[in-house]
Amino acid sequence: MAVNEVTASVEAVLDYWTPERMREAVPMEQHVDLAAVDVSTVRESLRDVARGEARAVPGVSPRSFPTSGEPWHGGGEVVDTAGRVFFTFDGSPASCSGNVVTSENKSVVITAGHCVKYQGSWHTNWIFVPGYDDGQAPHGEWAARLTLTTPQWEQREDMNYDIGAAVVEPLDGALLEDVVGAQGIAFNQPRNQDMYTFGYPAADPYDGSALIHCSGPTFTDFLLTNDHAMSCDMTGGSSGGPWFLDFDEATGTGVQASVNSFGYTFLPGYMFGPYFGSEAEALYDAAQTA
Repeated sequence: MAVNEVTASVEAVLDYWTPERMREAVPMEQHVDLAAVDVSTVRESLRDVARGEARAVPGVSPRSFPTSGEPWHGGGEVVDTAGRVFFTFDGSPASCSGNVVTSENKSVVITAGHCVKYQGSWHTNWIFVPGYDDGQAPHGEWAARLTLTTPQWEQREDMNYDIGAAVVEPLDGALLEDVVGAQGIAFNQPRNQDMYTFGYPAADPYDGSALIHCSGPTFTDFLLTNDHAMSCDMTGGSSGGPWFLDFDEATGTGVQASVNSFGYTFLPGYMFGPYFGSEAEALYDAAQTA
C-alpha cells in the first residue's frame, strides 16, 4: 500500500489555506492528461482488477433521479460528509472533492488517487473541508497526517485504481467522524446499478462554491478502463467525490462504492469512477487502522 506521511505541522497547513488561496485553487483535472495514459498498461490491468467477497460497512447514522449535474438541495448527511479537498501541486493551489466514511479511527476521507499523488509526487498542504459552502467551512478545516493510494496508482497511475484516502488530524480535540458523521462504504458489489455521485466541480460552468450531484443508471466503461460510468456533466474539481449505492434522498445517506475519476474529452457528458474491489478494500483497511 502506498502511504505518504505528512511532515508539515497542522498549524502551518491551516495557515497556508487562506480564503484567497482556496478561491485560486485550480481543479486538479486541469493537470491530469488522460491522453498520456499508457493504453497497453491499462488494458493489461483489466484482466486483474481485484475481486473478492462482497463487503459493506454501514454508515453512521421527491427523488431527483435521474439528473446530470444539479445543485444538491436535499440536505441530509451528505452535506456534512462530502466536502472540498485543497492541496498544493507543483507549487500551485489545487482542489478536488472527498467524503468521510465509517472507520475505526473515525478520521478517514476517501478521494481519488490523483487527488493525493500525481506525476511521481505526493501533494502537500492537504486539507479537507467538509460541508464546504461558498467559501465557508462550517465544520472546520482538517489537515491530513497521512495520505494513501493503491499500489497500481502509485506505481503506474493506472486509471482502474485511481483511488486515494487521507487520515486527518483531530481538530480542537475532536475526531472527524464525531463531528460530521460518516457514510458507509462497500467493496466487490454488483455492477450496473443505479447510483448517485456528488462533488464540487470548479471548472465552467461551475465555480466550486456548491455541492453538485448526478444520479442515474450506470454501465461499465467499454473503452480504456473497467470503471463505472454515468451520464454526468460535472467538471474539474469534482474528482474524488463519492459515488453511492442505495442512496436515500430523505436522509442523505448511502454506501460509497466509487469516486469521481475522469471523463473522456471526446465523450462529453459522462463521468467515470473506479470499481471498488479488493485493492480499494485494502486501501480502506490501511487507512482506518493508521
